[in-house]
Amino acid sequence: MRVISAYLIGLIFGIGISISGMADPAKVLNFFDLFGTWDPSLVFVMGGGLIVTFIGYRFVLRRRSPVLEHSFVLPKSRRLDLRLLGGSAVFGIGWGLSGFCPGGVLPVIGTGRPDVLIFVASLVAGIMAARLFNRPVAPMPQRSGQA
Repeated sequence: MRVISAYLIGLIFGIGISISGMADPAKVLNFFDLFGTWDPSLVFVMGGGLIVTFIGYRFVLRRRSPVLEHSFVLPKSRRLDLRLLGGSAVFGIGWGLSGFCPGGVLPVIGTGRPDVLIFVASLVAGIMAARLFNRPVAPMPQRSGQA
């Protein structure tokens, strides 16, 4: 049931991304071009997503547990730290430069377009770098007899 649920959710997401135009990097880049060929239509896509998320979270979090899990896994911290802000900045810069976000690139990955493949390769490299960067470092052991 979990696999079928994940498939259907991904299918709905991909169709929505495609219909909204967020899979087209030119449309996304035009949204960021405020003083050129600005296309404000993505404001409505993002606004619609925010409204659905706002209502959805209020509805879902009234339950004791999710339908397909034993408990909710929610962030415990509400702090805005350097790691969160830095990651958000890198995400935004990557989105603004390429016109793709990780969700928006998924529906077009099968096209084999070079710009899509370069973005996906960069995304995977960034994920690997973040995992390496965030790996806990063990303290150096102290040698006996040294001051």
